[in-house]
Amino acid sequence: MTGALGIADPEFMEDEEIAIFNDAVGKFFDQHLDEKRLQKWEETGQCDREFWREAGEAGLLGVSVPTEYGGHGGDFRHDMVVVQQTGLKGASGFNASLHNVIVVPYVVRHGTEEQKKKWLPKMVSGELITAIAMSEPGVGSDLQSITTTATKDGNGYRLNGSKTFISNGQVGNFIIVVAKTDPKERAKGISLMCLETEGAEGFSRGRKLDKIGLDSSDTSELFFDNVFVPADNVLGGEEGRGFYQLMGELGQERLIIAAGAVMTIEKALETTLEYTKQRKAFGQTVWDFQNTQFVLADLKARGMAAKALLNDCIAKHLKGELDPNAAAAAKYLCTELQGEVVDKCLQFHGGWGYINEYPIAKMFRDSRITRIFGGSNEIMKMLIARGM
Repeated sequence: MTGALGIADPEFMEDEEIAIFNDAVGKFFDQHLDEKRLQKWEETGQCDREFWREAGEAGLLGVSVPTEYGGHGGDFRHDMVVVQQTGLKGASGFNASLHNVIVVPYVVRHGTEEQKKKWLPKMVSGELITAIAMSEPGVGSDLQSITTTATKDGNGYRLNGSKTFISNGQVGNFIIVVAKTDPKERAKGISLMCLETEGAEGFSRGRKLDKIGLDSSDTSELFFDNVFVPADNVLGGEEGRGFYQLMGELGQERLIIAAGAVMTIEKALETTLEYTKQRKAFGQTVWDFQNTQFVLADLKARGMAAKALLNDCIAKHLKGELDPNAAAAAKYLCTELQGEVVDKCLQFHGGWGYINEYPIAKMFRDSRITRIFGGSNEIMKMLIARGM
């Protein structure tokens, strides 16, 4: 499939099985997500739990989870299909990328055999909706400085602290909590504590945060007041491994953010080309002005470069050869360009670009966060520089 950037799908996405899966996922959204349901998500600020169960029944969750744990045995390409279709259908409230690409892999790659058997089938079915609690009110990208603690207590731990900016914070019922099991240490003192929220005494959800964009995706505060977590719920069954587990998964997270950015770049160019070729001003279309052509040509050329970089990173990731610094570079370059593209494309819409009923307005609001989450772009530049 060739979009506004004129680059066909890479060879690794050309398998017939991937095409069939892509068609099935698209049909699922068409059948289960209408404008009324989308509007409800926007009004309530979150995707309903029933949709998660429907997605699980349709095979959209845990697509790369091994079959022995109830999954579908796919790979990153299948995850990409779900994430891309989610974006194409405007279903930003359905945090498939968070669930499938960011949180579930922690359990797949780092969980004990018992943990995988216990949790993964429920994540595939949608019974467990996942979240990961890293950021704190006073700590953003500097994870080694977190203050949430997990203190030993009998056959488990007591979680104390608070987290913020947590996607799926209201709807999630399985939360990986980044905590200090040894507050005297920095990286070596961090462990990942797996919390099933149902019946968890001392656990509470704070307010659903009022954001600039991503209105249908719930982002929340979480509070832990002496919450008991069984010792068996330390991810991987061993204390002090949390920071290294986090670092091992951040490359894939940044890659999926870059992929979303490129998809938005392409979508913004498509909708703007259509608009400028129809909209008349001073006796001609907006497209007929040389300035319009030059600006959009420049954005297309750089978008093509961004997509080529992204495809190269995905190809390496599929082979297990992705350099984390390359993932940081892709996240940085693609999201910076995303911000520039949607801003300039909005400008070509004139006053209508500022009206929410136009797709470019939503793209503009939703795009701003990509330069912040998954590690701010300032952090990305630090990582790139360290690898030079």
